[in-house]
Amino acid sequence: MSLTTLDPRTALVAIDLQNGIVGMPTQPYAAADVVSRTASLADAFRSRGLPVVLVRVSFAADWADAVPGRTERQARGLAFPDGWDVIVDELSGGPGDIRVTKHNWSAFHGTDLDVQLRRRGITQIVLTGIATSIGVESTARDAYAHGYHVTLATDAMADSDPEAHAGSVERIFPRLGESGTTADVLELLAKTHA
Repeated sequence: MSLTTLDPRTALVAIDLQNGIVGMPTQPYAAADVVSRTASLADAFRSRGLPVVLVRVSFAADWADAVPGRTERQARGLAFPDGWDVIVDELSGGPGDIRVTKHNWSAFHGTDLDVQLRRRGITQIVLTGIATSIGVESTARDAYAHGYHVTLATDAMADSDPEAHAGSVERIFPRLGESGTTADVLELLAKTHA
């Protein structure tokens, strides 16, 4: 794992750090640690005038906006408590933050994320969030396909399945971008965006 550079126009993209998701058990890092590390990154990005994108997943009560299709494990029909899809307080303080609501795994599919990033001249994204093997990996794949440089802060992401997390970090992410720790990103940000 090594990071080489951050482009002049880099955005932080935090995936699904919302009340109903950070309350679930995660591996190999606790959700509270993922949130704390992401908040550190968000503060650093905001202080340098770089965009912070807060992505949440949400569905209509009747699931009309959910992705159709048959799968062996369906979430369709589950009832979620009020406020489950609200971004956690630790991240919600940036008045200039970009907010994206998705209805599937990737933050790009069916949203205006690509338009929001391109309007700001963004060429690189730093990804954090939960779950590593679902929302984070799907967004990383789409970011790569859209031509963005992808950086993955691997200690600012977690999964309900430690093997799935490890599979993403060890096998998939090296093909999509560069990985490092939150400290690595902060150090590089301080050097390149003083």
